[in-house]
Amino acid sequence: MDPYSYVSNAHGSYIEGLYQTYKQNPEEVDASWQKFFEGFEFHAQYNGQDGVATPTEASAGVDVKDLLVRDYITAYRTRGHLISKTNPVRQRRDRKARVDIEDFDLSEADLQTTFQAGEMLGIGQATLEKIRETLRYIYGGTVGFEYTYIREPEKLQWLRQKIEKDALAFDPSSDEKKRILSKLNEAVVFENFLHTKYLGQKRFSLEGGETTIAALDAMIRAAADEGVKEVMIGMAHRGRLNVLANIMGKTYEQIFNEFEGQAQPNLSMGDGDVKYHLGYSSQITTPNGKKIDLKLSPNPSHLEAVDPVVEGFVRAKIDKQYDNDEDSAMPVLIHGDAAVAGQGLVYEVVQMSKLKGYSTGGTIHFVINNQVGFTTDFDEARSSIYCTDLAKIVDAPVLHVNGDDPEAVVFCCKLAVEFRQRYNSDIWVDMVCYRRHGHNESDEPKFTQPDLYNKISKHPNPREVYNKKLMEQDDFSKNLAAEMDKEFRKLLDDRLNMVKQTPLPYEYQPLEKEWQAMEFAQPEAFDQSPETGVSQETIDKIAAALTTIPEGFKPIRQIEKALKQRKDMFSSGRVNWATAELLAYGSLLLENKVVRLVGQDSQRGTFSHRHSVLHDANTNEEYCNLDHIAEGQEKMRVFNSLLSEYAAMGFEFGYAMANPNALVIWEAQFGDFANGAQVMIDQFVSCSETKWQRMNGMVLLLPHGYEGQGPEHSSARLERFLQLSAEYNMVVANVTSPANFFHLLRRQMAWNFRKPCVVMSPKSLLRHPRVESAVTDLTQGTFNEVIDDAFVADKAKVKRLLLCSGKVYFDLLERQEKEERHDVAIIRLEQLHPLPEKQLQAVLDGYPEGVELVWVQEEPENKGPWTYILRLLRHLPLDVVSRKPSASPATGYAKVHAKEQNDIIDKAFSL
Repeated sequence: MDPYSYVSNAHGSYIEGLYQTYKQNPEEVDASWQKFFEGFEFHAQYNGQDGVATPTEASAGVDVKDLLVRDYITAYRTRGHLISKTNPVRQRRDRKARVDIEDFDLSEADLQTTFQAGEMLGIGQATLEKIRETLRYIYGGTVGFEYTYIREPEKLQWLRQKIEKDALAFDPSSDEKKRILSKLNEAVVFENFLHTKYLGQKRFSLEGGETTIAALDAMIRAAADEGVKEVMIGMAHRGRLNVLANIMGKTYEQIFNEFEGQAQPNLSMGDGDVKYHLGYSSQITTPNGKKIDLKLSPNPSHLEAVDPVVEGFVRAKIDKQYDNDEDSAMPVLIHGDAAVAGQGLVYEVVQMSKLKGYSTGGTIHFVINNQVGFTTDFDEARSSIYCTDLAKIVDAPVLHVNGDDPEAVVFCCKLAVEFRQRYNSDIWVDMVCYRRHGHNESDEPKFTQPDLYNKISKHPNPREVYNKKLMEQDDFSKNLAAEMDKEFRKLLDDRLNMVKQTPLPYEYQPLEKEWQAMEFAQPEAFDQSPETGVSQETIDKIAAALTTIPEGFKPIRQIEKALKQRKDMFSSGRVNWATAELLAYGSLLLENKVVRLVGQDSQRGTFSHRHSVLHDANTNEEYCNLDHIAEGQEKMRVFNSLLSEYAAMGFEFGYAMANPNALVIWEAQFGDFANGAQVMIDQFVSCSETKWQRMNGMVLLLPHGYEGQGPEHSSARLERFLQLSAEYNMVVANVTSPANFFHLLRRQMAWNFRKPCVVMSPKSLLRHPRVESAVTDLTQGTFNEVIDDAFVADKAKVKRLLLCSGKVYFDLLERQEKEERHDVAIIRLEQLHPLPEKQLQAVLDGYPEGVELVWVQEEPENKGPWTYILRLLRHLPLDVVSRKPSASPATGYAKVHAKEQNDIIDKAFSL
């Protein structure tokens, strides 16, 4: 009896299943099995069998152990990364890789047997010993290749070729080795320089991960060779100063002055930020003579907050500057291992990567894997084996690499660039290294990791490790290594003695020149809004597009009704909220401005009011009316976003940061959803100018208003935005008129500066019969910061002035008209910040001296605008009518809501 019959039986059904898969789609099985089945079918046809024999029967003549060796090879490809030597300072944890020959019913006795399966590795028929050595060399070295989960056969085959052929043949030239050592020299010099001069000062050093500099250098050079014109880097603070000096070209003198406190920042724009948060731009010429623009985005201490900002910035550049060519601009995100595992924002960004509204042609994610987060060991920082495991959700390959092997790191970075450019997909390089000091340079890491830091204290830095390796190589001149070491010491002395460096030249890009044409706003700029009306001819053009659909396009019945309503509106010379909004977008598109509107339901509008994109009832084909106003116009960019707030808002902020002539709008489904993006609001939107010296004109549309829909869907937390408002940092508006909203949107692009604009957008007002404007209000005029009462005939008889903002105005107006109260006037503040004090005073001057002033709001007294109004108008004798102070924004009971609302109106009119 065949002693291996049980193996043959076990594999019969397995092979048959593979063959059935092969017949349906050959690409879904391994290339080696493809060859096997091709040979089987050729053999069957050649012998006139017409496929009568099964692959199981055909394999009967094949040594069953050959099949076991195939499984052995497949296992190594799949799980070999679990035993790879990627950790430079400690033994890897046993992850039960099960890649020993004994795991496949093979033994030492089989080592000298020759197996056909060797062809899978490109080494031809080979002994099991040779196959094992090859697998250990490829998959058990200093790079752990994690890629077999990829479901696209072409990508899988391409990566396998790179891993099993190109990686083996990778042997950097002497010049390349010199370059790597030179970048390691620079990295170590820089850290020595700061550590010597500024002992104990926070700098969040790169020590232990200095190979990052060689990695980024190789990545940028490879990108330039691949046709990339611009690289945008996002990273947190660890290693940032080193990157600024040795990748971006910021001079030691500039950094020295910042440490000494001798730099004289221009604080006319704000208060600035610490040196390891700031951004930088430069242009370099690679050794191959290729020019490439580099940008490092500013980033706060919220470690991954910069990620979507970088993505949005790059997308804006691709859309406008590079004519939709994703290969021209490349985002690089540098993560820490604890942050990439712990910050959910990274998951949101990864989920964006292939979406129509957010794709940037693939991102290279580079992880500086220190194996510790602040004081937390990796096994307390994540549940997954790797911090990079979220890469698998988009089939992005991960290259785990030992930071003490800079040649392997450089290979991975070059491969990453080539993969990104070829497939426009994400790829991850996880460089496992260590952090020589604590979280900062004054921190004692042995408090929490004594064993690890005992090892680290005795471990040579990556430059010393690589220098020793080169000295041992026959093809690398020992004299050259010694000479470079001497240059290294001189470089250190020069920097300590502050020998001058020449800053890199910089030529501004087209979009940057457009930013240069902007001026930072002076306070008087807010005394009067610019003219923002458009011609009747422009209105008519846009109206024609908004009411026309192509022949053969069949919308659903409700859309047909909506289009008819649009036509009727234009015929009557009046427009509602959504129509005025669409007219504003259309007018800007005709002026060749980019309009980008993104939110969870933005194409139709959360409240089914906008309908900027129509869908054919039969084919689901999309049609955007605003794309068809005139020849050569800009196209409307309106997208339904993924169910994200944090990353989605950050993306739009980055987009607006890149292009000053883009109206960029992030729309919340309900206003309180902005809660999920509070970090972006606090760290970027509200303080871009004061912290980063960067203007930004993005708009937030936040539905707000008390309609009895409970705590979540009543309030956009207006009070938070007003608390963040100071120094003319942003516009906060609560608009009640379609025409005023039209002018507000156009004002964003009409100013010769840019400010973020937060709009408490309406819900019930979208279809309120009183919320209409005459078309003539769009063809002339400006945004009105304050609107006086049009109902009161004789101001001299007014005894009480009600100041309010937003939707509550219509509740007050209804009571005023119903009771014909000419003794009470209602004044609307359409803009809350910057508070239009001059415009308000001009309105107040029209009323009798000593008239009673009352602020009326729907929100509880401790929320809404009241505390802001009280602070800024403290010179006026103001009283307040509101809901009672409350921990929750609103009641969840409709009857209670109605009573509260009625009480507010009663009190407002009770003289």
